[in-house]
Amino acid sequence: MLVLSRKLGEKIYINDNICITVVDIERGKIRLGIEAPPDVPVFRQELMADKHDAPPPADKPVASAKA
Repeated sequence: MLVLSRKLGEKIYINDNICITVVDIERGKIRLGIEAPPDVPVFRQELMADKHDAPPPADKPVASAKA
Protein backbone atom coordinates (compact mmCIF):
# COMPACT_ATOMS: atom_id res chain seq x y z
CA MET A 1 0.00 0.00 0.00
CA LEU A 2 1.23 3.47 -0.87
CA VAL A 3 0.46 6.08 1.81
CA LEU A 4 0.63 9.75 0.83
CA SER A 5 0.05 13.06 2.56
CA ARG A 6 -1.80 15.71 0.56
CA LYS A 7 -2.98 19.24 1.32
CA LEU A 8 -6.18 20.92 0.21
CA GLY A 9 -6.27 21.19 -3.58
CA GLU A 10 -3.42 18.75 -4.16
CA LYS A 11 -3.88 15.84 -6.55
CA ILE A 12 -2.83 12.23 -6.95
CA TYR A 13 -2.68 10.67 -10.41
CA ILE A 14 -3.12 6.98 -11.18
CA ASN A 15 -1.92 6.20 -14.69
CA ASP A 16 -2.85 8.92 -17.15
CA ASN A 17 -6.61 8.71 -16.74
CA ILE A 18 -7.49 8.80 -13.01
CA CYS A 19 -7.09 11.89 -10.82
CA ILE A 20 -7.90 12.14 -7.10
CA THR A 21 -8.13 15.65 -5.63
CA VAL A 22 -8.44 16.71 -1.98
CA VAL A 23 -11.42 19.07 -2.23
CA ASP A 24 -12.19 19.73 1.44
CA ILE A 25 -10.71 19.15 4.89
CA GLU A 26 -12.95 19.86 7.86
CA ARG A 27 -13.08 18.58 11.47
CA GLY A 28 -10.96 15.51 10.87
CA LYS A 29 -12.71 14.52 7.63
CA ILE A 30 -11.49 14.87 4.08
CA ARG A 31 -13.49 14.99 0.87
CA LEU A 32 -11.99 13.55 -2.26
CA GLY A 33 -12.92 14.22 -5.86
CA ILE A 34 -12.27 11.34 -8.24
CA GLU A 35 -12.04 11.85 -12.00
CA ALA A 36 -12.02 8.61 -13.96
CA PRO A 37 -13.20 7.43 -17.37
CA PRO A 38 -16.81 6.17 -17.52
CA ASP A 39 -15.62 2.58 -17.98
CA VAL A 40 -13.74 2.62 -14.63
CA PRO A 41 -16.12 1.77 -11.77
CA VAL A 42 -15.57 3.66 -8.50
CA PHE A 43 -17.37 2.36 -5.39
CA ARG A 44 -17.32 2.99 -1.65
CA GLN A 45 -16.66 -0.26 0.17
CA GLU A 46 -19.87 -0.09 2.24
CA LEU A 47 -21.97 0.05 -0.95
CA MET A 48 -20.53 -3.08 -2.51
CA ALA A 49 -23.25 -5.68 -3.14
CA ASP A 50 -21.39 -8.47 -1.37
CA LYS A 51 -19.00 -7.55 1.46
CA HIS A 52 -16.94 -10.67 0.71
CA ASP A 53 -16.08 -9.33 -2.76
CA ALA A 54 -14.96 -5.97 -1.36
CA PRO A 55 -11.26 -5.38 -0.83
CA PRO A 56 -10.11 -5.91 2.77
CA PRO A 57 -9.75 -2.86 5.01
CA ALA A 58 -6.33 -1.23 4.81
CA ASP A 59 -5.42 -2.20 8.39
CA LYS A 60 -5.85 -5.95 7.82
CA PRO A 61 -3.39 -8.01 5.75
CA VAL A 62 -4.59 -10.08 2.82
CA ALA A 63 -4.45 -13.81 3.54
CA SER A 64 -2.68 -15.75 0.83
CA ALA A 65 -4.20 -18.97 -0.48
CA LYS A 66 -2.06 -22.10 -0.34
CA ALA A 67 -2.42 -24.89 -2.89
